[in-house]
Amino acid sequence: MKRYVIVLGLCVGVMFSCGGNKTTGGQEEVSTDSMDTATVNDSMENVSAVDASLPKAADELFDDFFFNFVANRRLQMSRIHFPLPEWKDGKAVMKQKSEWKMDHFFMNQGYYTLIFDNRKQMDLLKDTSVAHVVVEKIFLDKQWVKQYEFERQNGLWMLQCVKSKSSWETMNASFIEFYHKFATDTLFQLESLNNPVAFSGPDPDDDFKQMDGVIAPDTWLAFSPELPQKMIYNIVYGQNYRESNHKIFLIRGISNGLEIEMVFKRQNNRWKLFKLNT
Repeated sequence: MKRYVIVLGLCVGVMFSCGGNKTTGGQEEVSTDSMDTATVNDSMENVSAVDASLPKAADELFDDFFFNFVANRRLQMSRIHFPLPEWKDGKAVMKQKSEWKMDHFFMNQGYYTLIFDNRKQMDLLKDTSVAHVVVEKIFLDKQWVKQYEFERQNGLWMLQCVKSKSSWETMNASFIEFYHKFATDTLFQLESLNNPVAFSGPDPDDDFKQMDGVIAPDTWLAFSPELPQKMIYNIVYGQNYRESNHKIFLIRGISNGLEIEMVFKRQNNRWKLFKLNT
């Protein structure tokens, strides 16, 4: 396939112990308001009126379960182990069922984000043997992570506990710090680009073809996707993170076909963007 220097704009648009110190492995910031919040909430409330039961197949893959969990109030309440331990600073507060407020997580913003060390970890999304998953809310400006730990027990996914900790206590600490500055500081973003950045995306002249090319730093701002700046999500599908020098950052749309993949590498203790796929 031919390679081009891109100069035109692109549209890119199980009992599990929850006792305190085990590390596994953020309010919503919407960089592009692609969904009307009131409409989404109204829709979710209507969905919440349906039966709390799920087909057995919906519990096989965590994503199938979770998208029902965030939309259906009755289901959400039935899939939380109350009293729910909420851990912070080594202490647990037991939250009662009457204290729980419906959490739609990332649904109102129309997309969510994921972080992987490598492509092999991405295969876990479709692995039906996965029985432990952690959904992370990463509050970038507060350097804080809230982790929701789910276990599949007797074939049913259940929220077992919630942990709050500094982002520095996670294995993605270095990348999270870098990403926050990359998303909020334009000059730093430009300084953090490999020269050039490899690009792969739809051919603007043919919707059925992909094109490969490169983006030079001096044209990056014409192509750079909008990035969430205050909070991102991550879902840990049982993968064991390490202090990796390679990260894949995904922005995945909800029912809108959006998919942006950014590949970062750390060289000489400095993270840089090497590839953008849209």
